[in-house]
Amino acid sequence: MTYESREDLLAFLRKHPPFKDMGAFALTALAASLTPVAVAGGEFILTPTDMPPDLFIIDSGKVQARLAGDINLTDKPLYDLEPGQSFPLAAVAAKRPAINIYTAVGDVHVWRLASADFFKLLLSSCEFNRFVLDHLAGLLDESRRQIEFQFGQSSAEQQSLNAQLSGMPPRTVVRVRPQTSIRETMETMVRAKVGSVVVADAMDRPVGIFTQSDAMRRVMFPNYQTTAAIEEVMTTSPATIPVHATMYEAMLTMATHGIRHLVIVDAEERVTGVVSERDLFAIQRVGLRNVRKVIEAAADIDTLGRAAGDVRRLCLNMLGQGVSAEKLTQFISGLNDSLTRRVIEITLARHDLFGLDWAWLAFGSEGRDEQTFSTDQDNGIIFVCPDFADRDALQLRFLDFAREVNEGLARCGFPLCKGNIMASNPQWCLTQGEWQERFSHWVRLPEPEALLNATIFFDFRPLYGNEALAKALRKWLLDLTGNAKIFLRFMAENAVKVTPPLGMIRDFVYDSNPEFPHTLDLKAFGARLFVDAARIIALANGIPHSSTTERLRAAAEQKKLGGDDVNAVIEGFFVIQALRLRNQRADTRPGAENRIDPDKLNELDRQVLKEAFKQAKRLQSRLQLEYRL
Repeated sequence: MTYESREDLLAFLRKHPPFKDMGAFALTALAASLTPVAVAGGEFILTPTDMPPDLFIIDSGKVQARLAGDINLTDKPLYDLEPGQSFPLAAVAAKRPAINIYTAVGDVHVWRLASADFFKLLLSSCEFNRFVLDHLAGLLDESRRQIEFQFGQSSAEQQSLNAQLSGMPPRTVVRVRPQTSIRETMETMVRAKVGSVVVADAMDRPVGIFTQSDAMRRVMFPNYQTTAAIEEVMTTSPATIPVHATMYEAMLTMATHGIRHLVIVDAEERVTGVVSERDLFAIQRVGLRNVRKVIEAAADIDTLGRAAGDVRRLCLNMLGQGVSAEKLTQFISGLNDSLTRRVIEITLARHDLFGLDWAWLAFGSEGRDEQTFSTDQDNGIIFVCPDFADRDALQLRFLDFAREVNEGLARCGFPLCKGNIMASNPQWCLTQGEWQERFSHWVRLPEPEALLNATIFFDFRPLYGNEALAKALRKWLLDLTGNAKIFLRFMAENAVKVTPPLGMIRDFVYDSNPEFPHTLDLKAFGARLFVDAARIIALANGIPHSSTTERLRAAAEQKKLGGDDVNAVIEGFFVIQALRLRNQRADTRPGAENRIDPDKLNELDRQVLKEAFKQAKRLQSRLQLEYRL
């Protein structure tokens, strides 16, 4: 792989995407940063131990990608790469180890782009930046399809994370003594087709563990003498877990210590088995359909409370496996809807509301189908008072019922609303006419409190009961707001007061919260900007949806937003939602659920977050132009 001139190298690059689309300056800079590497057949080009990983562009030959980690040595390769292709894009962009081993098939010539030069190119070439983002989006989309397929299988056997490790299917546990040679240990692994062995003493107590990753890092790469004893290269003092522990406890231990294997021991600390991260993912199939079945069959609130824990674990699992923020928030909201409906049904059995016309309403994020892991209750009731009935007495019956529902939801993990926006509050348990009067008052007199209420209560949808009542109220509201120019202008003025945290000189501007310095509030200064703008657009144009993305897409169909513009805006919204979900998954301290320190993000995430904030700013600019703010 020798070119007579740089022009020959440039000519090669111009044949392949994304380089053929790059500007001359960026392409020339790229060519100057590349170094040639020749690899003999069968040799490794890149492994998970190479940090930070560099980018490789194949010039000639074929490269084989094989999954690293806890696998059988006989597993088939994942795919082959041809000249002009690059690897490993996702790992380099995220500054994390590659998950695959890349091996030369025959003699291979590649060009190496150092990690530091990769990020320079990412900043200098919008074409390369877009190529990387599209590549990552493609990986996420494929992951999403796989997860949706997996969780949609009705025939799959499901097992709760609360099940004990002793209930796992039996698996061969391979043991060796500390003095066993490295060669004999590795041959034993191949014969048994396992990815790990336990090194045990004469009392069968674990003193070490040896995995395929250890074989690559400690034996193959440093060319360690294989006649030496396995105790010289094993991981000493392996992490153990008692046989009566649950699968959830095993997953938590692995996550806490950053490991992939646990040795299972009995009461005398003797080896009884090994559990790997892959075992848990294979066994732990808390699926969507089964969780729904548990919820629908629940006879009491305590059972629903346990099901609520399964809902969270299922959604956390899906987040960890790459399900998109849009799909995940829909899953969370959908399962929470099922829980709420079942709580209502169980509670109805103790209250005489038969024959009455009413509906349970969800407000706020639940009303928009945009719930995250950290959410409280925002709900109300709309009811019809027959001519012959006493309105106040009827309301008291609904309030007594709603109070029990709110308490039941709290037992299922949905905290009571600190602002008391709940159906058990007489202010939010109203007849259809009273809701109309309340909404009309806010629209006629758009004072600060009225504008705040509008941002919460105008995002409503029915969860239980007569949906026609909510639909009629929505139609009435849209007829009212469509001509309420002053109200909409005040709403828009209020919305654009909150600006994205982007600086003129620095990347980001931090708020003055002393408890959480040097952080950004992704809800108050991120997601809220999209939500507020979409709500105003919907109220102004008769769009009946409550979801932010449905509102934006409907606006695009009405030619209020361009097709490309709306896709970019929605992508920006879900970038922020994804970061919120990731942050909440980490069990941050109270008050910090929606806060991140951007310095802790990798360079790609920082760039994507900045672009998301820019999309929010563009959406606000539309409001400013529309209402001349």
